[in-house]
Amino acid sequence: MNTYDYILFDLDGTLTDPGLGITNSVMYALKKFNIEVPDRADLFKFIGPPLKGSFEEFYHFTPDQSELAVGYYREYFRKQGMLENSVYDGIPEMLDHLKASGKKLIVATSKPEAFTLEILRHFKLYDYFDFVAGATMDDTRNKKADIIRYALESCNITDKSSVIMIGDRKHDIIGAQENGLDSIGVLFGYGDRQELTDAGATFIAATPAEIEKLLL
Repeated sequence: MNTYDYILFDLDGTLTDPGLGITNSVMYALKKFNIEVPDRADLFKFIGPPLKGSFEEFYHFTPDQSELAVGYYREYFRKQGMLENSVYDGIPEMLDHLKASGKKLIVATSKPEAFTLEILRHFKLYDYFDFVAGATMDDTRNKKADIIRYALESCNITDKSSVIMIGDRKHDIIGAQENGLDSIGVLFGYGDRQELTDAGATFIAATPAEIEKLLL
């Protein structure tokens, strides 16, 4: 096992469970287009990838419609959706142990950076992290590979063998690969073992405690 000095974490489905807030926000947006979703679980696929592309892929919206939908989504999310969220059991303890061991912890998420900072502060996770890399509101930076690259460049990290990315969806694993990084796919979020294995995750962890064992 390599010794990793820099640990990159996805946010949604990895540090926190945002299922209620994200699906409520998507439902709110879709309702503006007269689309009702009877089963909330159908919207879990929105957790992880960039929003605009998800509206286009899952509901065949045009780029203009998707942009409008993202605006509606953020209207609800900003008001209340971002806090319809909870920290996964074991995450604070894991972060505490990693931080105490001297690891540098970084958030790399496709969620807009402004929302990410609010969520981390609200749930008292912010102080664990040395840097927070999120998406821009104008979508000029929203793909996971671009966000990871931004985090590496911002922190002046050049030795990629010292870095690992942790996330729950294939986008996290593929984004890591595109940047030449190892990865850990987690099973307590919104991706399953098949998705993470097919995407090429270096390791799989079922719990925060298992992540810790891999890294310490």
